[in-house]
Amino acid sequence: MGNEMHVETVWTGADLVTMRDGKYHLIPAGALAVRAGRLVWVGPEAEMPAFVAERHHRLPGGIVTPGLVDCHTHLVFGGDRSQEFEQRLNGVSYAEIAAQGGGILSTVRATRAATEEALVASARWRLDRLLAEGVTTVEIKSGYGLDEESELRMLRAIRQLGESVPADVRASCLAAHAFPPEFRHDPEGWVDIICDTLLPRVQALGLADAVDAFCEHLAFSPQQVARVFDRAVALGMPVKLHAEQLSALGGAALAARYGALSADHLEYATEEDARAMAQHGTVAVLLPGAFYLLRETQRPPVDLFRRHGVPMALASDANPGTSPALSLRLMLNMGCTLFGMTPEEALAGVTLWGAKALGLAESHGSLERGKVANFVHWPLARPAELVYWLGGELPCTVVYRGEMQ
Repeated sequence: MGNEMHVETVWTGADLVTMRDGKYHLIPAGALAVRAGRLVWVGPEAEMPAFVAERHHRLPGGIVTPGLVDCHTHLVFGGDRSQEFEQRLNGVSYAEIAAQGGGILSTVRATRAATEEALVASARWRLDRLLAEGVTTVEIKSGYGLDEESELRMLRAIRQLGESVPADVRASCLAAHAFPPEFRHDPEGWVDIICDTLLPRVQALGLADAVDAFCEHLAFSPQQVARVFDRAVALGMPVKLHAEQLSALGGAALAARYGALSADHLEYATEEDARAMAQHGTVAVLLPGAFYLLRETQRPPVDLFRRHGVPMALASDANPGTSPALSLRLMLNMGCTLFGMTPEEALAGVTLWGAKALGLAESHGSLERGKVANFVHWPLARPAELVYWLGGELPCTVVYRGEMQ
């Protein structure tokens, strides 16, 4: 009896979709055992050791997947831009909306005016929609404050969210998102502030897990991104990059050379980008919500990423302007129908490779012994059903760190 292992919970009765190595690796009639919030057994129920469990949960068939990972969101912001969405559909151009004070700067004004408490409350409503669909790990970016104190306030709000929800919340500092109106004629001045003042404060306060930037002809040049990344690396902070969304600037290859966790969007990525990303282990994060809403036609080069062995993640890109998406499960379908991913690739994109895009692949994203016990039970016959169903709420049971939510 002294050799028996005590665990908090055992879960049986469903098939396990482990997503080990980014593949289904299905275990029919599987079992999970959880101790101290981690998985200590993943395998067939018939082979499970005789654990002494405080609670045994017998699931009514269906499948269990890893908890979903949304590795690219902008959930914290003030206001909304539904009025602009309506204007665009009524024929008003982006230029006209910008001349009226719209676009990203309208979100910057609303975010600067919002208190930390208001930012947390509005983001919590959006975040709860994602969590209800099985998300147990989420990344949230700053980038709508665009002054030192507002960026710090956004990052504090993200940390508050992480303390208040049953999910692992990662924060990225995206001060290099756009140029503040005050620095319209002095872009290098804003880069100076990011590098010399803001990033050191963020690092000292422990407010961010990574540093992000937007490399594009209408945002930051590769040279400016390199300055931000040099400072981030010197401070010991991982980097990631919005790259190749609207044009090919070599941003993805640049990010890879810095050992970036991910390069995101990538509609205009080249074979050189794919080679560099594969060489340096940088994940391609694909964002079909923005592609869909902007009615783009240039698809990310999924075949190139496959050929070169670049892991592909999927994310909601939830944001007020180009992807007001509150369903990561919908992104699974869009990744397949719009970008040509397979259902297995799509599910890997919101589990193991989403975790890798956050630097968490050793602890999250698959059902494997030693990883955190974040998983979801779905009353479905096969994993492709997660991709197949459009809209509606699929009933699911979410388990975070071994505890049913």
